[in-house]
Amino acid sequence: MSKPPRAETFVFLDLEATGLPNTDPEIAEISLFAVHRSCLENPERGESGTPMLPRVLDKLTLCMSPQQPFTAKASEITGLSSEGLARCRKAGFDSAVVRTLQAFLSRQEGPICLVAHNGFDYDFPLLCTELQRLGAHLPQDTICLDTLPALRGLDRAHSHGTRAQGRKGYSLGSLFHRYFQAEPSAAHSAEGDVHTLLLIFLHRAAELLAWADEQARSWAHIEPMYVPPDGPRSEA
Repeated sequence: MSKPPRAETFVFLDLEATGLPNTDPEIAEISLFAVHRSCLENPERGESGTPMLPRVLDKLTLCMSPQQPFTAKASEITGLSSEGLARCRKAGFDSAVVRTLQAFLSRQEGPICLVAHNGFDYDFPLLCTELQRLGAHLPQDTICLDTLPALRGLDRAHSHGTRAQGRKGYSLGSLFHRYFQAEPSAAHSAEGDVHTLLLIFLHRAAELLAWADEQARSWAHIEPMYVPPDGPRSEA
């Protein structure tokens, strides 16, 4: 496998959706924070030494009304519902969302690395499904980093497979508590989870940047989570 391009912008991503992969979910909320590599290489720190969010930070958060109904568990976790989104007159994941997403990414210096926690199993395939549904694409040199296997791999390398390493939790909440001895705020909102993910990344930025430079995957290799029953639409 060829070495991925060196990303200049890292776009931290989280999705809230109608359910788990086996329910053919649809995106109901998407949030992205774009951070230039220079801010990750030299993160700002507070008086206690903990990392702070970069001052130069582009954000995009959108809610949308999916056609697929929410599972009861997804609605409970996210606080989103079909009724609530419809009451707020939100459209679905449509060509306007695609244009907004593409415009947001076009403002960032490329190549871009999308970063998500459990991204290879959930966020990236689901986003790929929604984009393919509309015949839309991301920049060709886009790459992807999943912090879940990356952090597990880094810990495994440091601990040489000790039992203690195997008992560690790798949810966003577990990682945040381990690194900062606190609970994350606004968990299970897309923007709240991206905020948490970015702080976790900053805590181990040098290691994760090196991991991305060696092991990030091309977006072109991401497969859709499922094929929409009505096939691709040509809206974008």
